[in-house]
Amino acid sequence: MAGDPLLIVLGGLPATGKSTVATELARRTGFTYLRIDSIEQAVIRSTALRQPLGPVGYIVGYDLAADQLRHGVSVIADCVNPLGITREAWRTVAARHGARALEVEVVCSNPEEHRRRAETRTVDVAGLEPPDWQSILGHEYEPWNRDRVVIDTARRTAAENAKTLYAMVHGPRPED
Repeated sequence: MAGDPLLIVLGGLPATGKSTVATELARRTGFTYLRIDSIEQAVIRSTALRQPLGPVGYIVGYDLAADQLRHGVSVIADCVNPLGITREAWRTVAARHGARALEVEVVCSNPEEHRRRAETRTVDVAGLEPPDWQSILGHEYEPWNRDRVVIDTARRTAAENAKTLYAMVHGPRPED
């Protein structure tokens, strides 16, 4: 089982710090990094489709993750992952390809900090229009109904959270 590929899915509301943690984790692990925002923007740039795209970005993400897992390559998926159906779909992708799955919910427990991030963040995906604070507050996001790892970016840095996740997967690195 230790040699099986791993699918790590980082989910959470916009501006909680998912992409920052996922990027740091990808640097530490060397895993393939899939970002649903990037996939959706590529679809928008290359088609007549516009937001909201519905499930398109997630379906492409599931297939890209499946390709990697099928070849024994571990994956980090960065997405809001707001619904039970999307969470189950990621688990199904892992199971169908003999991969382990680690579900991570990224939260920012300090509402003032969360709002500050939403209002001041820079976007590194061409064409992406991030949601404003009111949109984030009204974002559809079902409560989780199963075990997952919860990391709080208001309490720890992205590097600390990535280090924790890395240790959960591989054990501590000698230089940590």
